[in-house]
Amino acid sequence: MIDVEDPDGGYLDGQLLIAMPGMGDPRFDRAVIYLCAHSPEGAMGIRINEAVPQLTFPEVLSRLNIAPESEISLPDATSIIVHRGGPVETGRGFVLHSADYVIDNSTMLIDGEMCLTATLDILRAIASGDGPARSLLALGYAGWGPGQLDEELAANGWLHCPARPDLIFDPNLESKYETALAELGINPAMLSSGAGHA
Repeated sequence: MIDVEDPDGGYLDGQLLIAMPGMGDPRFDRAVIYLCAHSPEGAMGIRINEAVPQLTFPEVLSRLNIAPESEISLPDATSIIVHRGGPVETGRGFVLHSADYVIDNSTMLIDGEMCLTATLDILRAIASGDGPARSLLALGYAGWGPGQLDEELAANGWLHCPARPDLIFDPNLESKYETALAELGINPAMLSSGAGHA
């Protein structure tokens, strides 16, 4: 059985969740989720390997009346991927980012390297070129009620592994699932949808 808590005795904040085949929820097929919070009250994470189809960062800024495309300072703004962060609050934006950028009373420090901010100020900063060195924009998030994620872990619905920023911010979304499994030394072909308990 997979341990619900990490080896240090805490919860899985700052770890990656990797969906097992056959978990039964098509919304999480081949999902890789960065876990932002995990406690007795529940868990919250951002999926890092699925894009929102046909939606660009400049379009998000325009829809939110943050900046018209002509005012965006980033030369590669159209290459910023808008991720589908999860099935909860899909109209709300979240930015998972490096810890070099913090907004007082708005940024949640997850660990020494990663933060989460859900205010329009960070989008303005990114558009003007003054934001964090690395960021991932997501619409929506994945959420679990008290004990729900723990039950899914115990039922072999998810694997977990440490999260490397290079993997989190990798623009190649297609390879993130295999790369996350490789972090655990697992070949996806080895996984079975009917995993049993020892």
